Amino acid sequence: MNLINDPWIPVIHADGQRGKIAPWQLTDTGNSVVELAAPRPDFQGALYQFLIGLLQTSFASEDEDEWLKYWQAPPSTEQLKEVLAPFSGAFEFFNPQGLAFLQDFTVLDDEPKELAALLIDAPGGKTLKDHLDHFVKGGTLAGACASCTASALFTLQTNAPSGGVGHRVGLRGGGPLTSLLLPESAHASLWQKLWLNVLTEEELAPKAHTPSGDIFPWMAATRVSDKTGGATLPDDVHPLQMYWGMPRRIRLEPTQGAGVCDLCGDACTELFSHFRTKNYGVNYEGPWVHPLTPYRFDPKNEQPPLSLKGQQGGLGYRHWLGLMWADPSNGDAAALSIKHFYDSKLRVLDSCDAVKLWSFGYDMDNMKARCWYEQTMPVIAIGEEYRELFFKLVSDLLNSARDVIKELRSQVKSGWFSRPKDVKGDTSMIDQSFWQATEPVFYQQLKILAEQPSNTRTMPASVAATWRKLMFNQALTLFDYWVLEGDAEDMDMKRITSARRFLLINLGKLKSLQHLEQLAATTEEVA
Repeated sequence: MNLINDPWIPVIHADGQRGKIAPWQLTDTGNSVVELAAPRPDFQGALYQFLIGLLQTSFASEDEDEWLKYWQAPPSTEQLKEVLAPFSGAFEFFNPQGLAFLQDFTVLDDEPKELAALLIDAPGGKTLKDHLDHFVKGGTLAGACASCTASALFTLQTNAPSGGVGHRVGLRGGGPLTSLLLPESAHASLWQKLWLNVLTEEELAPKAHTPSGDIFPWMAATRVSDKTGGATLPDDVHPLQMYWGMPRRIRLEPTQGAGVCDLCGDACTELFSHFRTKNYGVNYEGPWVHPLTPYRFDPKNEQPPLSLKGQQGGLGYRHWLGLMWADPSNGDAAALSIKHFYDSKLRVLDSCDAVKLWSFGYDMDNMKARCWYEQTMPVIAIGEEYRELFFKLVSDLLNSARDVIKELRSQVKSGWFSRPKDVKGDTSMIDQSFWQATEPVFYQQLKILAEQPSNTRTMPASVAATWRKLMFNQALTLFDYWVLEGDAEDMDMKRITSARRFLLINLGKLKSLQHLEQLAATTEEVA
């Protein structure tokens, strides 16, 4: 199978019909393609990145005018086929003695491993030996079709967590978050969903016209990272290799004949069941900044950027500022593709082209996948002249919520225990309940803030008053819920009443809430 020429990408067409297409068929107008249809959520995210990377590498527009041209009128399938044709040699999927997609340049002779080991959430050998595969069972993947195997291979290489001695993590570290822009319209084509995330040559790098080992690492001898090799830094290879990172040395074994794929359920003529792997592959180090991933930047610029990862508790509005723009409270900054959307694409898009953010990734504990998280969030279109103040006002809302959560968590523990500071344990459910309870109102206030005139100088009184009232009400409501309805040491009402009183007092002392109170009162007096 050739990943450029042959149909292998599972999709949904406009009439609901499912099928498989080759990349050059993305813009087929006969029965337009509207969505990918991968059998697993991590494959879905990976296939989006595969196609975005392919377009970025071979079809990036020169500037925003050309980008807008293809947003409004996609290229024909013939045009895409012609552009992608020179790259087909680099995308042979199974080629035992030659170049093969995302597989080591040399033939590996290590012991074969079961294909299940390509799946990031598959239980490891020790887990199986100790019979601890309670939730994700072992032994469920005996064979997979070429389409699913290709998706699994790309998913692993682009998200690779630590995998033992010398088995390197991905270019963005293990389990990075990915942020993609998607049209809000239910009728948007897959082409529009992908093209929104493709940067111009001015924004990233010139597109390639022929494949090379600088871009596709499997086309050259592996830059090994054992004693004879070293780390691979951004200056060592082409910037477009960020879309095609290959930290793991892998070679697929010959297929075992026809069968039914254990991942998608399709009957196929060839099932892949094993692969060989070797450690000390490409070791990506240094200041890599992948265009589709948000990063945390060191304010002193002493440490390289750190990609944001999936975290316990998932994604929510507390991450909105860092995923969408920049959160000064922790140094988080949006993916490069999001930044350029605000800087350039927002200017040329029609006002009816509403967009949302889709963020996803694994929450990893070293090599163990704890959870897969994904979340969509609204993208607020803000004019350049008001943008800085708008995000400052959003930051004020988020900072006040963080302050309130800290106080709520402290007083809930005081209600539960006689010596709360001596008690250790996971109390993240308190935080999570607060974020979830206040999320709808947060997005309502965002909409109000976004509608303010560009000469706005401060937060509207209604927003400040609404948010402050919400903070107080939800803190007290959740205190009652967790202390009176949750597990308590001995339900000491005197202690509980005291903790509730201190919660109220301490909320009143929070500077962030006092600031909101002043804003509301001052503006009301002026009015």
